[in-house]
Amino acid sequence: MRQLQEEVNEKTISLCIKGGKISGNILKAALKKLVSEMEKKKQKSQAQKESGQTTNRGKQSLKKMMKDGSQLSNIEIADNNIKSFERVARKYSIDYSLKKDSSTEPPRYMVFFRAKDVDVMTAAFKEYAGISAQKQKKPKMSIRKKLQIAKDRAAQHREREKDKSKDRGQSL
Repeated sequence: MRQLQEEVNEKTISLCIKGGKISGNILKAALKKLVSEMEKKKQKSQAQKESGQTTNRGKQSLKKMMKDGSQLSNIEIADNNIKSFERVARKYSIDYSLKKDSSTEPPRYMVFFRAKDVDVMTAAFKEYAGISAQKQKKPKMSIRKKLQIAKDRAAQHREREKDKSKDRGQSL
């Protein structure tokens, strides 16, 4: 039982050092630096917990975003494919909340985000708009249909076999 608990409590740390020859002093200095960085992160996370800052990123509930006391802004999206926006928002690490307005047809989505993230949000929306435009430009025909059409054309081409006969003017 005790051995199982020790395995659960055991953590693995990866340390990468670039150098020609690594001596004991270099390894010792690298480990000291690693430990100090870990302590800094621990102190930073404790300070955030004490001040009440959330470390949650990405999609959140509207209630949680309002709880922080920051001013919220919103933008309306009338697109059915909201997953592509979520990918872009995750890429830019934006805190946002989605609300669906199903009273209209087609349903609209309201994206709420913190007012301090306006510049990041505009960059994310530009990228999202580019992705949406690319999807609309794509042809509606599937690859399988294109392949079938190409096969049919090749079959028709084979039916029209050409009869070649060489006549070099040697008639007797």
